[in-house]
Amino acid sequence: MDTLALYLTAKLALITTAILLFIAMPVAYCCAYFRFPARPYVEALISLPLVMPPTVLGFYLLIVMGPNGGIGRFWEHLTGRRLCFTFTGIVLASLVYSFPFAVQPLKAAFEKIDLRMIESAYVLGCSRLETFYKVIIPNSLGGIIVATILTFAHTMGEFGVVLMVGGSIPGKTKVASIAIYEYVEALRYRDANILSLALAVMSYLVLVVVNVLNQRNKYGS
Repeated sequence: MDTLALYLTAKLALITTAILLFIAMPVAYCCAYFRFPARPYVEALISLPLVMPPTVLGFYLLIVMGPNGGIGRFWEHLTGRRLCFTFTGIVLASLVYSFPFAVQPLKAAFEKIDLRMIESAYVLGCSRLETFYKVIIPNSLGGIIVATILTFAHTMGEFGVVLMVGGSIPGKTKVASIAIYEYVEALRYRDANILSLALAVMSYLVLVVVNVLNQRNKYGS
């Protein structure tokens, strides 16, 4: 079994989830509570990875992150290294690809909060930031858990985007989904089955842990 590919998959999923939750919360907050003319277009842009074929998204990410792309040139000027076909590159691609899976559950959770609670916090002198951390976040734990599950699970199963941007470099960009594909291509079904089973078990354990935490939060025990 390709344990290194599993390690890279878990590492990619954890890093992507942690960064996306940090980024997605203010974005979801703005989409939930602010009204502006361009909002439908912004929300459509956020949701675009949901309907765009992964290879199409991966192709355009490859262009902008490549040596001749804006992001690629900036990164190479900043670090002296190329961005494509690196672990950093597939992290950046995963952030784009999994972004709506983090934003949408958070937005839905924020919109369910009773506006009277938020208004009461303002009346008591809380700023928007204080209200966000003291009122909105504690009352949105279910949405945060769902966003965590979806982002982590979606990142673990990535294939097209990661393959386009990162290729298949052992120890650097070869995640489990790519390793499984290569095993099947080489007719190594036993290896593909073992790695697929390991990935399925990892996914199941993540769901179990999150569900246990959700139950404890729900019943306060």
